[in-house]
Amino acid sequence: MNLADWRRRIDEIDKKLVELLNERSRCALEIGRLKQAANIPLYQPERENEVLANAENNNCGPLTDAAIRRLFERIIDEARAAERDAMHPDGDRSEDGND
Repeated sequence: MNLADWRRRIDEIDKKLVELLNERSRCALEIGRLKQAANIPLYQPERENEVLANAENNNCGPLTDAAIRRLFERIIDEARAAERDAMHPDGDRSEDGND
């Protein structure tokens, strides 16, 4: 494969990543709704640690575990923001302690 072929392949992968990230975000929104209905706090560090450990355990490289952790920390941050928005559509976030 030449440079253009590899770039097309990356573009295809990026498209799939965007689709998967949005699918994951939809799941996080549903979780946010369930948490709100059950009066469960948004931030659950045990679950976050579990997600990070799972990501690292599934890593076969060439990215390092530290790189995977950083990527997933960012994904989790964005998911938490989406959950927060779903739980507080009027913008009031005073109850979740993550202002």
